[in-house]
Amino acid sequence: MPDKIEYPVQLVQPDGRRVLDREHAALVADVGPEQLRALYRDMVVTRRIDTEATALQRQGQLGLWAPLLGQEATQVGSAHALHPDDYVFCSYREAAVAYCRGVHPTEITRLWRGVAHSCWDPNAVNMTNPNIIVGSQGLHATGYAYAAHLDGAEIATIAYFGDGASSQGDIAEALGFAASWSAPVVFLCQNNHWAISEPVRVQSQTPIVRRSYGYGIPGVQVDGNDALAVLAVTRQAVARARSGGGPSFIEALTYRMGPHTTADDPTRYRSSAETEEWARRDPIDRLRRLLERESLFDYPFQREVAERADEVARQVRTSTIEMPNPGPMDLFEHVYATPHALITEERREYAQYLAGDPSEAVARPEGVPS
Repeated sequence: MPDKIEYPVQLVQPDGRRVLDREHAALVADVGPEQLRALYRDMVVTRRIDTEATALQRQGQLGLWAPLLGQEATQVGSAHALHPDDYVFCSYREAAVAYCRGVHPTEITRLWRGVAHSCWDPNAVNMTNPNIIVGSQGLHATGYAYAAHLDGAEIATIAYFGDGASSQGDIAEALGFAASWSAPVVFLCQNNHWAISEPVRVQSQTPIVRRSYGYGIPGVQVDGNDALAVLAVTRQAVARARSGGGPSFIEALTYRMGPHTTADDPTRYRSSAETEEWARRDPIDRLRRLLERESLFDYPFQREVAERADEVARQVRTSTIEMPNPGPMDLFEHVYATPHALITEERREYAQYLAGDPSEAVARPEGVPS
């Protein structure tokens, strides 16, 4: 337990003013005008992806969507800290991370449309697909990181999860294993204050980051709506992992402005006053104010960003609506990474069934319709 009060790392205030923090500012001292603009551009574009996907679900074009509105700084800031060979293990809300890793906008909604087992090829971008099993990605990230360490690969893995997932046994087990075996993994908790309808105080009466201290894992709490601060602490954790220093834990304090998923109604469990308070800390507005203060935000740049966001949104909408339905036999594709005898047999049997082969008919009890 720390012997003094700790405050979240912050490098940019909500009004755009920089914060004097020599330790963490040094970690992003190389971030110049173009990099700041790139952070802003990616945040605006990914918010537009999120807005478009939410609209598509409301219009019946997607079965479900998990909005990331309000969490752009945490996702984009951390993604910009990663190396190409680092591996990302996500939950179901990291569309912004996926975009920054190089996932094409036309692939982001495939799973949510219900036309494929997954959205993108994980090996093409070193990032797993949306994971609905809450907390399991912590174990996956730890196992992959430890295996990479045994292979001599100097990489880091990063596991994204929410405050609700921090109560899952999988996360506890992952922390224990990572600490014992010094696995090069970064645990990034996006504390957006609500696990569906349960407030974060139900998960922990103390800051979630303190859980890492019990495992001997260094942890830091960061203002998750400050992209520059998130970039700094993630760089620090990734560098530690890649250099053999072991695991780290980051708690990013942010807020889920929208519903947990599009099947949720947040007005049933939280007040408008709370959301209005967090709206004043909007991560995109904050970075824009910094750019304005440093004379980096002008009309040509604003227009460029808007045009890019419009084009990406068009790609998401068009590709989603035009996605072809899969064929029946596609059910057996991409189930295992290598050929599997059981899948081969099931594929054969199902093909015969579709062809109407009576030898493959399934006997049913009397009175049960076929």
